[in-house]
Amino acid sequence: MATIKDVARVANTSPATVSRLLNGGRVKKATETAIRKAIQELDYRVHTMARGLKTKKSYTVAYIVPDLTNMFFAQIAKGAQEIFHQAGYSFMLLSADNNPEREEEILRFLLSKKVDGILLSSVTTSSQQVKEIMENIPVVLIDRVLPNLEADTVLVDNVNGAYLATEALIAEGHRKIGIICGPQELLTGRERYRGYIRAFEDYGLPMNESLIKFGDFEISSGYAQMCELLKQPERPTAVFVCNYYMCLGAIIALNEKNIKIPEDLSFVSFDDYELSQVYNPPLTAVEQPMVEIGEEASQILLKRMADNSKEKCVKRLKTNLIKRGSIKTVDSFQLNG
Repeated sequence: MATIKDVARVANTSPATVSRLLNGGRVKKATETAIRKAIQELDYRVHTMARGLKTKKSYTVAYIVPDLTNMFFAQIAKGAQEIFHQAGYSFMLLSADNNPEREEEILRFLLSKKVDGILLSSVTTSSQQVKEIMENIPVVLIDRVLPNLEADTVLVDNVNGAYLATEALIAEGHRKIGIICGPQELLTGRERYRGYIRAFEDYGLPMNESLIKFGDFEISSGYAQMCELLKQPERPTAVFVCNYYMCLGAIIALNEKNIKIPEDLSFVSFDDYELSQVYNPPLTAVEQPMVEIGEEASQILLKRMADNSKEKCVKRLKTNLIKRGSIKTVDSFQLNG
């Protein structure tokens, strides 16, 4: 069985440096890369029981997600689990089932079990409860912010992602651009709506309020709101749907009505999953770095567990627009500005 000394030898560094990285400390980027490569090559495993007895830590962390069936959170968990696995931590994935009361129960449970840290994609847990938890356990928020709470947070640039999606439609001559937004009580819903608005403002284009619909990030709302858009006297020539599950519902509605993409309607989705590539034609979509979100949040939590006195940080990761065949060019005219 490989030891920490073996890892240090292969990585050409000291055991103390390896230990520092595994416990959330900072090392040079090149050294970190060498250590993680050595850990994989040697299949190094930290003896968590012995280490726990020595340090009086559980070497267990948890990630609370709103819904286990949501691929977005599953991919984040994948990235997080790998980082914690390399650092010798057990990793628990727990679902609140979109229920605030259930989330509160889980937080109390984790506090009683004395886990070392928590990743949290909150449903609607009160800031006060999380603040109380943070007095005992480090918490990193993912894809969520809570009002009046200063906490380590990892987000993506939702505004720019939505801006790029809307701009791609504008660039192909579209002016009647519908949007199916997410819930405005969630930061992601608000920011993606803001990116859509900003694109219209920057290009000096008027918005049609009847083409703005609000869903709840679920399949049923994507279906219902797409049906509403298609009922409008002045139907959109393009639609931007603000998450994957609403995208599924929207496409079901289009298929039922035999509306083809992009011949009858241009289409862009926020989130790039398998559907985007297997649909005919493949869909233009905003890609989120989901695994990287989990990795970044885990690194922050490891550092926080090592030194809880550090100033809280908010990190935003870039999104990327993947252009495919779901946008049709329409008659355009000279844009203002």
